[in-house]
Parts: sequence; C-alpha cells; structure tokens
Amino acid sequence: MARVSTALVIVAALCWGLSGGIGGMLMAEGWSAYLVSFYRGAIGLLLVLVWLMLQPGGHGLTSQRLWGWSVIAGLGVAGNFAFYFLSISQGSVAVAATLMYCAPVFVYLVSFALRLEQPSVLKWAAIAVVMLGIVLLTRVYDMGAQGVTVIGVTAGMLAGVCYAVFIFGFKYAAPHGSPQAILFIAFSVLVMMLVWPADIGQIMAAAKSSDWPLFVGLGVLGAGLSFVLYVVGLRNVAPAVASIVAMVEPVTASLFGVLILHESLASSQVVGIILILVAVTALSVYSGPGRLPARWGVH
Repeated sequence: MARVSTALVIVAALCWGLSGGIGGMLMAEGWSAYLVSFYRGAIGLLLVLVWLMLQPGGHGLTSQRLWGWSVIAGLGVAGNFAFYFLSISQGSVAVAATLMYCAPVFVYLVSFALRLEQPSVLKWAAIAVVMLGIVLLTRVYDMGAQGVTVIGVTAGMLAGVCYAVFIFGFKYAAPHGSPQAILFIAFSVLVMMLVWPADIGQIMAAAKSSDWPLFVGLGVLGAGLSFVLYVVGLRNVAPAVASIVAMVEPVTASLFGVLILHESLASSQVVGIILILVAVTALSVYSGPGRLPARWGVH
C-alpha cells in the first residue's frame, strides 16, 4: 500500500509539472495567463465536484469555519495559478516552477512570525541557501538575461506567497470537513475571481478553438486528477517521503521547458535550481511533523 501511495504522489507531482509546460504552450499561442489559470481551475472544479458527489459523507459543508478557511484557500490558489502562469509568460517554465517551489520558505517565515514554528540554525541556513539559489536562478545581477524579467521574478515569488496562503487556509479548514469539500469551495472562489480578468469573450473563444484539448489536459492534470491522486496517496505516505518525491514537479516543469519549449538555462541557473530543491526539501524533511499540511514537503 505504501508503494502504491508513493506512486500516486509521484504521478500527482508529475502532473503539476506537466501543467506548467502545457500552460506555457497555450500562452505561446497567444492566450493570456488569466485565461489559462481560469481553465485550469474551472476544469479542476468539475472533477472535484464529481469526487465530492462520489464521496459525500463527512463533507462539512454546513460548517461556517469550513467555508471561511476554504474561501481563504481559494484566494490563495487563485493567486497561485495566476501569478505562476504570469511568471511563465514573462520568463520561463523552469524559473517560474522553481520559484513557486520556494513556497515552504514563505510558510516558515509566516510560521516564525506567528510562533507556529520554532526557528533554528538549520532552518535559517536552509532559507539562506534558498535565497542564494534564487539569486543564481533569476540572475538578478544581470536582469533580462535568459529572458528573465523583473515581472517574471516578482510573479514567481508571489505565486509561492499565494500558495502559502492556500496552505494555511487548507490547514485550518481540514478539521471541519473533507478535502474534496475544501477544494470544491476553493476552486469555486478561483473561478469567480478569475472569470472577469480572463474575459468572457476569450473564455468562449478558447472553448471553440483548436487548442481546447490542451485546456482540458491542463485542467485535468493541473487541478483535477492531480489533487485527487495526491490527497489519496498522502494518506499512506510519510511526510519526509512526500517532501522528496515532490521534487518531481519543478524538475518535470524545467525539463518540459528545455526539451519541448526550447528554453535555455545558464550553468549558474542550473546550480540555483539544485540549491533550491535541496534546501527546500531539507526544510520540509526536518520540520516538526503535523504542523503544516503536506504538499511540496510542507506538513
């Protein structure tokens, strides 16, 4: 059972990585980051709704606290999707995915401020290594190199911040209802938040375009099937294992960008990616169990 669960988590991370590449392909065709984000969340909402209908027991949808925290989670995931794809459009899939993988660092900083997590020399050292990795990855000392822009870097960092908001929202909603109920509310908020910037006319045009299979694939892999597989798999996977296998996501996204989208990375950027992956994973593995919900090693 543990091996099957680990495989489910790996497949989920692989799906998230592929979704970044698919989003990059769609934006290369001229579709906006907001539209791509909207379809990812909207199709994910439909699949989560099916999951909720198949397992309706214990959903907790009558709980006000569930709704309150799930709405916060929805605001976080809406910002995460939108800023992530904006970062891709202004830079590259590899840079955006790795910056977003830094979300645990923001979770730790917020946790330190709220006294939910005790700081230590190891944690501060790992955070310092992540920051060094970000400098190398984004090449802030030579902004504009390799197509990385200030907007792309800022959006990538904000995607991580927004994911931290989603993590806290999910954490505090979890005791009051089922994961599918929380995700149903969160994705509903996402759809309502992004329908206006995505533009109704563009939403209709995308549905009638030849790119509709990519939009469907984006939603299924990036927000529907992946979340279901991850939640189911995580029930029998230790947080430390989840922390390590979650590296599949940014690695997959980076390889997709380089091999399929023909993006390029300087040697210093590759070093930056490695530093970030190792440091973030170390932070996740050695953190106190049970304090934060697990995804990308945050638990």
